[in-house]
Amino acid sequence: MSSPDKVFEALASTARRRILAYLSEGPLTAGVVADRFEMSQPAVSKHLSILEAADLIWKKREGQFVKYGMKADNLGSTLAKFMQEVCPPSRTLKAERCAESDPD
Repeated sequence: MSSPDKVFEALASTARRRILAYLSEGPLTAGVVADRFEMSQPAVSKHLSILEAADLIWKKREGQFVKYGMKADNLGSTLAKFMQEVCPPSRTLKAERCAESDPD
């Protein structure tokens, strides 16, 4: 699994978050992903590489195509660990502070 820093770096890009949203619906080829953006195929490939390096997606060659899919468990695990560090459930006072600082 990737480091949390790599995950959050990957999530810092709107384009990469959109790619993850598309892949959350099921595996797609790089070409299909690229068709959903107004950017070059090499730029999309770079975003896919960053997501793969963060261990948020997988890729699999199928004939002449490469399919990509989301590793939802890795994303969920990283985010859950981060939330436990920020608002640990074992610390009631700190959890109350986190709830109080929530703008909703």
